[in-house]
Amino acid sequence: MILMNKYKTSGLVALLLFIGVAFSGCFVYKFNDAVIPANVKTVKIGFIENRARYVNPQLSPKLTDKLQAKITGQTKLTRTNNDDADYVISGAITNYDPSQTVGVSSQQASTNRLTVTVHIVLRKTLDNKVEEFDVSRSFDFSANLTLQQAEGQLLEEVVRNLTDEIFNRIFNNW
Repeated sequence: MILMNKYKTSGLVALLLFIGVAFSGCFVYKFNDAVIPANVKTVKIGFIENRARYVNPQLSPKLTDKLQAKITGQTKLTRTNNDDADYVISGAITNYDPSQTVGVSSQQASTNRLTVTVHIVLRKTLDNKVEEFDVSRSFDFSANLTLQQAEGQLLEEVVRNLTDEIFNRIFNNW
């Protein structure tokens, strides 16, 4: 009798566990920390245009490429060029400002700051919704460097940080 109750309890626990696992994946799936509704299958990632007053000609194509690679590599979404994709992502670099001095030593600037802002538009066609947000990051560099020297040193960090923040805002609601 005790042995039968043990098996019934174990079976019930297993059944509840199975049901919990089965239903947890019906509405949302998670892959590499990206939370995406199960009905979202395709994504169109447009070119990130450069509309800033000062233009770094390498930033726009590198940011676009890195964002495309991150989304296709860390989600199960299929990339398409169709405007009716489930998610349509577009954006523009709206600010690229290297003019801020943030550190002073012996009456001279010791650290300058480059601030980059990207405006993102996310169209969710299945929900008929449009979400817009800005991602802005600042990057410090030595005042002894010219802007061109600093850009050469900072470009990969700028692209990586902006890509990560855009991805997290879209897929993790950060």
